[in-house]
Amino acid sequence: MAEPLDKTYSNITFQDIVKNSEIKTYLEMGDKYLGTLGYTNHSLLHAQRVAKIAHMILVSLNYDKRTAELARIAGYMHDIGNVINRDDHAQSSAMMAFNMLNRMGMAPNEIAKIVGAIGNHDEGTGKPVNSLAAAVIIGDKTDVRRSRVRTRDPQNFDIHDRVNYAAVVSDVTVEPGIDNKESIIKMDLVIDADICSVTDYFEIFLSRMLMCRRAAERLKAVFELHVNGTKLT
Repeated sequence: MAEPLDKTYSNITFQDIVKNSEIKTYLEMGDKYLGTLGYTNHSLLHAQRVAKIAHMILVSLNYDKRTAELARIAGYMHDIGNVINRDDHAQSSAMMAFNMLNRMGMAPNEIAKIVGAIGNHDEGTGKPVNSLAAAVIIGDKTDVRRSRVRTRDPQNFDIHDRVNYAAVVSDVTVEPGIDNKESIIKMDLVIDADICSVTDYFEIFLSRMLMCRRAAERLKAVFELHVNGTKLT
């Protein structure tokens, strides 16, 4: 029998996602697998941080409450596909999210926005296809911090470890535009120059910062990067 077209869908919230043991397990196991490959930390803290920043950006730019909530969900689930493989993890994350959100009863138009954002968060293939994607991209690419480095022995640092370990402060704020001025999404980064130079930072993160710039443009804003008090973009 065909499913009724007037099916009632569930209003899935961010707290529903956080409390879901299945989602939590896949995120934790994905991070564990990445650890065996030498990747930086992609733990629940990373998921929470990306979710928080994505939500904050859209709220600050006066997007409606539900859109900001969907961005928060997308930010939390964006790396769930690491449990399958790091390669093409954006697409596998999107497919896993589709399956789980569909089973939870979320409306198709909301699932479409979330999986579009998740599937486009990686700098290799991603584009800010919607406002959720733009916010998640910025949340993900600006998560640079010492606690993401798994090893504590500097002798074993690669350049990714060195850049993250050197990040003393990493903060994202939004300055809403007034009087027809563009809004500014600003990343303030303080780097310990004895550990890592600004040049080292850009060697690794230039493509990510350019992606943040394009994401901000999708939100009709400007992305600014300030490193050690100096505006670089």
